[in-house]
Amino acid sequence: MDLSSKSKLSRLIGCQLTSLTYICLALVTMVLFLRAVLLHSFSGYGVIEWNNLDLILSHSLLLNSHDEGIRRDKYLEVPQIVWGLNNQKIAFARACLTARMLNRTLLMPSLSASLFYKEIDRLQPISFDKVFQFDKFNSLCKGFVQLGLYSDLKNQTGIYDLQKGSGRKWTVERDMEHLKQSSRGHVDEHEVIRIVGKNPFLWHDHWPVEDYARVFECLVLVDEISKEADKVVSKIRQIGKKHRSKTEMIQSDFDANTESSSTATAPYIAVHMRVEIDWMIHCKKLEQRSGVNQICSSKQEIIERVGNIVSSESPTVVYLAVADSLLNDSSILSGWKKGLLPFEKKKLGVDGIYKKHPYLIQSAIDYEVCSRADIFVGNSFSTFSSLVVLERTQKMKRMGITRSCDIDVRWPSYAYNILGESNGPQKWMTNMSDSTLQAISYGSNAITC
Repeated sequence: MDLSSKSKLSRLIGCQLTSLTYICLALVTMVLFLRAVLLHSFSGYGVIEWNNLDLILSHSLLLNSHDEGIRRDKYLEVPQIVWGLNNQKIAFARACLTARMLNRTLLMPSLSASLFYKEIDRLQPISFDKVFQFDKFNSLCKGFVQLGLYSDLKNQTGIYDLQKGSGRKWTVERDMEHLKQSSRGHVDEHEVIRIVGKNPFLWHDHWPVEDYARVFECLVLVDEISKEADKVVSKIRQIGKKHRSKTEMIQSDFDANTESSSTATAPYIAVHMRVEIDWMIHCKKLEQRSGVNQICSSKQEIIERVGNIVSSESPTVVYLAVADSLLNDSSILSGWKKGLLPFEKKKLGVDGIYKKHPYLIQSAIDYEVCSRADIFVGNSFSTFSSLVVLERTQKMKRMGITRSCDIDVRWPSYAYNILGESNGPQKWMTNMSDSTLQAISYGSNAITC
């Protein structure tokens, strides 16, 4: 072979080797890129225990969190959080989101165990960690919002008292500008900013519903309270199972091939029945002011509409979450459709569980019972009902469900004060795209089918 031929062969082999090298490098680069993307995507997934079910959280809950997001050496202190359970949950979330905006850790606030609206001296303070799990909250909300302890303070600087404005002139825009000014300059140099004035529930709302939902997801009841709710739910399902077993035994006498399902978990319906006198007075006034006539519902209207949800005559327990003033009102237990078995805490035989605890804990137990129900029915103008539906909507959202109107879903919710299909209550999901939580209190977050 002459030199010319050898030279051509060398160039050919060289070109092939170069091309092969580039291909290999490209493949390695692609593999490394895909590995980085996949690790980034899947490392954000976690599992959270929710109503005794393991639900896979979408990666957004954790990927949006980062350790450097919230400062651990700057704190926000807020007034004692008061009023009902769900007003307190909203107030707490609002305080958390305010601290987040200021890039500060929220000092663990004091809640109120009793329900007094005016007698401030009769309020019974209760520590946040006596109701909700402190470490669990910080773990689930890591990087988004953060709770701190007073023992964490170094007391190297004085406390800056930040007075919240009030009155008509103190607008939403003015309040936000006030917060922005407090996030920089000499105010931000203080270790602790202490907001004084009205309680956080009455602060202007600057935060979208999704942010509130993030905070609510991190609120996990302490084991003592959760176990009390377990007892109530267990009793409800036991009664349902017992009645279903009796029905199946009767049916089996006529059909020897009937397969018993009594070993299965008996489903139940929870109804937040607002018909007590003070509520009816409040909602009538609200209807007059707003010009809306779908706020108040009579006992009979609620009973009839709930009866149109379930078409099967299989015995199903209906747990009535009612005010204590209605526990001796037998009319709430009569007139129900065949197959629906109404029980409130007294008839259920669990009122002793509730009586051991102050008002706040009693409400937390009832909230859990309603939240875990197979079907929940409430009033869309009630804060209690609205937060239950928000939590159930968030569960469905994590499973990729954004509407419940056209499909059967696992945790359906209904608003009995709004007429829906077949003379039943309106199907209800929270509008998670709302820019503030105000809709939660005024019923406009019920999605119409």
